[in-house]
Amino acid sequence: MTIEASKSDSVSAKIRLGMVGGGQGAFIGAVHRMAARLDDHYDLVAGALSSTPDKSKASGVALGLDPDRCYGSFAEMAEKEAARSDGIEAVSIVTPNHVHFAAAKAFLERGIHVICDKPLTSNLDDARKLKEVADNSKALFILTHNYTGYPMVRHARELVQTGALGDLRLVQMEYPQDWLAEPVEQTGAKQAVWRTDPAQSGVGGSTGDIGTHAYNLGSFISGLELEELAADVHTFVEGRRLDDNAHVMMRFKAKGAEMPAKGLLWCSQVATGNENGLKVRIYGTKAGIEWTQADPNYLWFTKLGEPKQLITRGGAGAGSAASRVTRIPSGHPEGYLEAFATIYSEAAAAIQAARSGATVDPAVVYPTVDDGVKGVAFVTACIESSRKNGAWVKV
Repeated sequence: MTIEASKSDSVSAKIRLGMVGGGQGAFIGAVHRMAARLDDHYDLVAGALSSTPDKSKASGVALGLDPDRCYGSFAEMAEKEAARSDGIEAVSIVTPNHVHFAAAKAFLERGIHVICDKPLTSNLDDARKLKEVADNSKALFILTHNYTGYPMVRHARELVQTGALGDLRLVQMEYPQDWLAEPVEQTGAKQAVWRTDPAQSGVGGSTGDIGTHAYNLGSFISGLELEELAADVHTFVEGRRLDDNAHVMMRFKAKGAEMPAKGLLWCSQVATGNENGLKVRIYGTKAGIEWTQADPNYLWFTKLGEPKQLITRGGAGAGSAASRVTRIPSGHPEGYLEAFATIYSEAAAAIQAARSGATVDPAVVYPTVDDGVKGVAFVTACIESSRKNGAWVKV
């Protein structure tokens, strides 16, 4: 895998990284740390790993951090790290959704690059405010829609961009799970508690947690802009305060003389027998493609009137967009952690370029604050539409 901004020593030195959230008992924080380590672009040197100061320090010490750089809050960390000559250059924010806005704002305003978990914020007002902060900051903002990092997803996007599919007609996205098929949050399970709590998660449950991933992936590959949607959002588990299933019809904006493409998205956390069943299918006038995360090293490509063609990661037929984020030869599977690491490596290329004012390779791609605003707008529109009995609403 080759993602470079420059060959100078000052640019290639490891990025000093901090983390907000992700302490003991957290899932996604450990994933972010593994992703940051994989391609060896970062050193984790500081953290505010929990909202409880004692737990934050204990979590940091357990990770080998200097106790003096294990902070009791993200506000303290932002202030003190910005004042250090060896302070952090970037921060990973891996907290529940309601903390994203204030934490990201604190670091962006001090010129510290932000790598933030999705969704961008817990509500659309905060998302728009954060975009304004990011646009006015000298620091970069990267949103970790990690599924965009898979090589075959990059190849699918390249096929669309080169016109191999023709004019796009249909975009189908789905992300079913079953881990919330029962009221797990009532057992006190940490991951379930905050994801089903409107105060921490926002207005969307499954729509915000996994629906945003499916929507982002379909948009990333297709390059289409969503114009309006009609949603049936539902909560099946009695007593749950947020949705656990949604069916969404979409109308995308027309591109030139093309007929507007149509979309269909299903996300569910009560679909028994499904683990993380993310899948995207896109059909155009010339060809169709299909990719599923359960088998991420393969992409089905079918030209109209011809047999289906299986394109493999690292194999014949994979284009340059896939090759530049491929680490190992075909036949050795790359998966979730590698895709996540690709986002961190793309971010590193941009951060290293920013150190010296170098131009970033235009092939470097990562989700931005704009993608984050679109995701929160999608969730907001889904809830609004469903409250209006599935009426079409503008996004």
